[in-house]
Amino acid sequence: MTDSPAMAAEQARRIDTSVPQTARVWNYWLGGKDNYAVDRKLGDEVEAAFPEMVALARASRAFLTRAVRYLAGEAGIRQFLDVGTGLPTADNTHEVAQAVDPTSRIVYVDSDPLVLVHARALLTSAPEGRTDYVEADLRDPDRILQEAGRALDLSQPVALILGGILGHIESHDEARSLVARLLAPLPSGSYLLSSDGSNTSEGVVEAARIWNLSANPRYHVRSPRQIAAYFDGLMPVEPGIVSVAHWRPDTAHPVFVDTYGGVARKP
Repeated sequence: MTDSPAMAAEQARRIDTSVPQTARVWNYWLGGKDNYAVDRKLGDEVEAAFPEMVALARASRAFLTRAVRYLAGEAGIRQFLDVGTGLPTADNTHEVAQAVDPTSRIVYVDSDPLVLVHARALLTSAPEGRTDYVEADLRDPDRILQEAGRALDLSQPVALILGGILGHIESHDEARSLVARLLAPLPSGSYLLSSDGSNTSEGVVEAARIWNLSANPRYHVRSPRQIAAYFDGLMPVEPGIVSVAHWRPDTAHPVFVDTYGGVARKP
């Protein structure tokens, strides 16, 4: 992350503040300040249709934190490839992983120029480890892997993180193909950490409809069975592919949220 000030300024000029963007709306729901009026307007409209949206966003973030802590701790993973990272907030992947082991290496990937601007300023690393950023689209897995290989040793196990991003792919078959292409070159002992919104309630379906009227990119909710299909051929970690609030929860009685996901090991 060593671009010149001129390049950073060019990235900033590419930011479109006239259309709501996924990373910025989620930043708003999570209580961040890196968003614009157009993002807050859409965020409020979605929340009006589905009042549990903020709780869902925060539950998804908490799941990521618990899952990364598991991977860096119990699973012993030291390399993380976080695709669709979104805007920096509390408990970013590198912070959670390096709190367990400072030698952990993390590569973040996103295609939103605003994420790039903030990532270069905020996603720092413990001196013993490494954090890098790749500007790339999920639909270009070959480029993602090529660029990630500059910071990660892809001959050693990697945790691939796809949090709330596969729903942006319209075709479920294409989404499954992209997961498979990203996992294919990773060695045995690698992991997939993934979650996405499901169509298990009318409120979520209506929220997605409102989102897709104006936001970029569009989002496609899927059934829990379709989300579980991303993990085909892998070995799910208990309790399997579940509502993310129920994946190794910190509380005794977690509430149900309409986002499904889990962690699974590549055999």
